[in-house]
Formats: sequence, C-alpha cells, structure tokens
Amino acid sequence: MEINNIILVMLCIVVFYKVCSEKKSFLKNPKIPKIIPLVLDIGGKLLGAIALWIVGRIIIGAVRRLIRRTSEARHVDATLIRYLDSVVGVLLQILLIIAVLGVFGIQTTTFAGLLAAAGVAIGMAWSGLLANFAAGVFLILFSPFKVGDRISAAGVLGAVHELGLFVTAIDTDDGIRVYVANNKLFADNIVNFSMNPFRRVDMGAQLAHGVNPVEAANLLKKRLAELPNVLQSPAPMVEIDKFNMAGTVLLVRAYTHDRSYWDVYFAMTKAIADEFTKAGYPTPAEHQVHLNK
Repeated sequence: MEINNIILVMLCIVVFYKVCSEKKSFLKNPKIPKIIPLVLDIGGKLLGAIALWIVGRIIIGAVRRLIRRTSEARHVDATLIRYLDSVVGVLLQILLIIAVLGVFGIQTTTFAGLLAAAGVAIGMAWSGLLANFAAGVFLILFSPFKVGDRISAAGVLGAVHELGLFVTAIDTDDGIRVYVANNKLFADNIVNFSMNPFRRVDMGAQLAHGVNPVEAANLLKKRLAELPNVLQSPAPMVEIDKFNMAGTVLLVRAYTHDRSYWDVYFAMTKAIADEFTKAGYPTPAEHQVHLNK
C-alpha cells in the first residue's frame, strides 16, 4: 500500500510541475476561454493538496511507528504507549489538514482563529467529552491501572483492554467488552486486583459436632500446600474461626496470583470436601436440645 502511495505522489508531483511550467505559455493563447485558467489553477492546487495529503499520511504513520518502537525498546508502559500514539496521531492529523488548506490559499492564521472559536463552541457544547479527555490524562499520570490489569470501577469488573483518549475498554469475565467514560472511572473508586503480587483466598469449612477441629485443620493445611498455584509465602493457614449451632467453623486461607484466584478457590472447595469425606467426618447439622416441661 505504501509503495502505491509513493507512486501516486510521484505522478501527482510530475503532473503538478508540468501544469505549472506550461501554464504561462498556455494562457497567452487568446483562443483559450476564460474559465480554463480557473480550472487549471484549481486542478493544480488539487493535485498539490492530494500529493501533500498522501505524503503527510505516510510521514504520520512513520512517526507513530517510530514512537511505538522507541517506547517499547525503553520498556515504557503499554497503556502510556497507546495513549501517546492516539494523541500524537490526532495532533499530526490537525497539522496536516491545516497544511492542505494552505495549499488552497486559506490563511492558517485565519483557520487557527476559526479553529479556536470552534473549539470554544465545542467545549461549551461537549464539556463532558473534554472532561473525559482530561480524566484520561490524569489516569495516565497517576497510573492506578495499566493494560491487562483486572479492576473493578464504575460498576464494571474485568481486565483493562485499552485506555483511550475519551473511554477505557474493559473486558468482563463473561467475555463482554464495556467502554467506560474516563471521567466516570476517575471519579469512582478503582479497585485494582493485579497491582499487588498476590491475593488472599478465604473460605469457611464447617465441621460437625464431635469432629476434632485441630485434626481437621492439620489435614487441610497439608492438602493446601499441595494445591497448584497456591503460594508458599505467605503460607496457607487453617485456624478455628468461630462456633455455631452446627459445630466448629474453620477459616481456610491461601494466597495466589490474581490470574489464578478462581482456580485456587474451587480447588480449595474440592480439597475440603475430599479430605472430610476421606476422614469419615459426618455431615454438619444444627444441634438442637429439646427440654421437656
């Protein structure tokens, strides 16, 4: 595609140069209608604008690729790379449009004034959009999350897919991509499950009356240490948590990486059921005492 663009640019430049070089001698012919100079003038400017647009697009693409490669080589955060790429792309596109308009004789100062006036009007009408842009900048600066992190914010729970100029894309656990306004994210509490190196997995294990809680705790401690993805530091623990009408309740706790949270959670549930079944523990039930009057 880039080779075709380059060839098209070269052809436009050749035609533009040819028209400009022959224009004076061609226009001196009194037989030429008056509309011909106007057509040639507009045609020449149009060819120049097309050539400038294609060259500009090629340069913009090269600059954006250079920024991405340089940032990746310096191990810049992926979220910041995408955001910078979007901002640079928009700014260069605006400059290119101004340059193309300049080919047609539109003064850039006049256009800048019109652009500023339009910006004020748009800012008043789309204040929310500008607020989202500003919030995106602050999210980049403070970096409460990055691409790939699993977060909960603005009523959405999932992995961050992309932080854009105005919205952030989040992939939920059930495979739905949700686009959340940056300002809504920035104004809400953000829970980042991936920020720390591990997460705690807690659950209760109900014992029936008559079961030795210390013995049951030792069985579970040994089994927890054998489960995949369970960290040994901090070490898993099983302690007596409380007592209820059914018997003793054990607190079963393990640590794992966020990406393995649910795998460990269900593995712990299965381990509790397996160990209690092998030990022959009875099914817990509320113990009631009836007093005869």
